[in-house]
Amino acid sequence: MKKMPCLLVIDMQKGMSWPQAGERNNPNAEQDIVELLAHWRVHHGPIVHVRHLSDEPESLFWPEQDGALFQDVFQPLSHEMVIEKPVPDAFTYSELASWLQDQQIENLVFVGVSTNNSVESTVRSAGNLGFNAYVVQNACFAFAKVDFDGYERSAAEVHAMSLANLDGEYAKVISQREAFELLSSCVASSQ
Repeated sequence: MKKMPCLLVIDMQKGMSWPQAGERNNPNAEQDIVELLAHWRVHHGPIVHVRHLSDEPESLFWPEQDGALFQDVFQPLSHEMVIEKPVPDAFTYSELASWLQDQQIENLVFVGVSTNNSVESTVRSAGNLGFNAYVVQNACFAFAKVDFDGYERSAAEVHAMSLANLDGEYAKVISQREAFELLSSCVASSQ
């Protein structure tokens, strides 16, 4: 019997939906994440919600501010794991790795924001720690950013480069349909 993959929903907080967060790509990412989350819940798959709590008072994600709260549609259920982090990588300063190992979970499906920051950082650690990591390309998004040479890069370019950094090295980049199939294959093998 194959153990169900864990869905990791990264930083889907109110501040990420505010205009001051910046120009972004994948405008339907939230809907795709909602569908994945519902699918995981129906099949009783493991779910981890990751929340960034900044140590910088001017941040949108300073604790106890609205920006740091989970968006309403991404509120964790009482039995779902919540990891709070002060840095982009959800494995650093948290019990995430040990919890996943205790649950005997090997396969991780990543969604959320931002692709080139918290998602990429956490996925790199997952791959380095020996987990099988999958990134759902349309259920993640990034923001426009100026590159090291001073050129403005669109959110789509930042997102695509981040996925290229991860795919085949630390993770496999997949579609939403492939994420559903990954879960379904485990559900079928357990029946």
